[in-house]
Amino acid sequence: MNEMEKQTRDLPGTGRYYAILNYGCQMNASDAEHYAGQLEELGYAPAADYNAADVVVMNTCCVRDSAEKRILGKIGEMKRVKAARPDMVLVVAGCMAQSHGDQLQRKYPQIDLLLGTSYVDSLKDVLTAFLEDRCPQALMNLAVQSSEFEGTRVRQSGFAAWIPIMYGCNNFCSYCIVPYVRGRERSRSQENILAEVRAAVAQGYTEITLLGQNVDSYGNDLGQRDAFAALLRAVDQVPGVRRVHYMTNHPKDLSDAVIAAVAEGTHICEDFHLPVQSGSNRILKAMNRRYTREEYLTLVEKIRARVPNCTITTDIIVGFPGETDAEFEETLDLVRQVGYDAAFTFIYSKRTGTPAAKMPDQVPQAVKHERLNRLMEAQNANGLAVNQRYVGRTLEVLVEGPTEKNPKVWNGRTRTNKLVLWPVAGEACKPGEYVNVKICSAQTWLLKGELCK
Repeated sequence: MNEMEKQTRDLPGTGRYYAILNYGCQMNASDAEHYAGQLEELGYAPAADYNAADVVVMNTCCVRDSAEKRILGKIGEMKRVKAARPDMVLVVAGCMAQSHGDQLQRKYPQIDLLLGTSYVDSLKDVLTAFLEDRCPQALMNLAVQSSEFEGTRVRQSGFAAWIPIMYGCNNFCSYCIVPYVRGRERSRSQENILAEVRAAVAQGYTEITLLGQNVDSYGNDLGQRDAFAALLRAVDQVPGVRRVHYMTNHPKDLSDAVIAAVAEGTHICEDFHLPVQSGSNRILKAMNRRYTREEYLTLVEKIRARVPNCTITTDIIVGFPGETDAEFEETLDLVRQVGYDAAFTFIYSKRTGTPAAKMPDQVPQAVKHERLNRLMEAQNANGLAVNQRYVGRTLEVLVEGPTEKNPKVWNGRTRTNKLVLWPVAGEACKPGEYVNVKICSAQTWLLKGELCK
């Protein structure tokens, strides 16, 4: 055996396989790509089925009760999987690990390693150490030494790249657990971000999405003013970039400089995700959102004046503690007034450790569901009306691939993130390429068209 063969065989993962079960937001999806990169650096290969993996990483979410229950069910299931494969290493990482701490390990002894949200870069070292003595660990210190990215990402897409620009959140909305499990805002340097963007482009990625819990706060911790607008302009100028998306904005922080960057940029997509959460000033104050209904509507007007062909989407919570019928009607009125392209609607979910969880006048579940149905009905009317304006137009679409239900129908997205479907009858389409599609019909959530020849 030569020295190279010996070194290869000594790698902890040589000839072994990993699986990552990811739950939650886009930031979690990005973290999962980094976990995969570290495992592949150790010599592990992706498993076709987590039941056959030597290392399983469950990257968890605790933003909503439904997600927690689903994840806890999967952790419970892993007891059976580990019984069949005793040497399997089960890693529970992410927000639920940070929130629940080592009580998860005590309740579920099948968990070998518990990694909080500040240990995304540490999986490689922690796993290597664990394999030496098989001693379970729970690492949950939120203190972070560096926010700069080092290492490898195994991206899930072949053409669209998630690029985190910051971590954590300083907003402390009263219903939200994120600041408690992700820590305070920490920005990566523009140089480090641009280096990752250039590396992604060199690997064939043309669509870049900049990620942060509140991208409009980027650079504040570094003492930089209008840093996010400057970053958008810098990414826009990287050769090879075709589309630049970003998420998520906070209405209190979205600046004129960012709106101007979108309006004046070449590749910055005209797509504003602007979570409103409620149309009632009293509820907004109770949520600690730090803007009023009137300020939000003024911001929408400002965006549409500078970027008239933009899409605007939002997040809305129904059934926040104390929300009255009249206050819910204010939300419905705002939804109709703005005319959102799409809205992600949620029933309020009590999160232990947040101020809202202790508030009086919790709204009954039946009332929450009734309000959610009415909200969805109002927004569905908006979505259809907005999408019908595209009928007859030809749009540039980034091809994603065949739909799950019908391989003869392909789908992709416009630069403003509209989902487009079209039939394929022998035309050569490849995921990651840009094609022109003439829109023939519209539905609430998507457009249908024909490929232009």
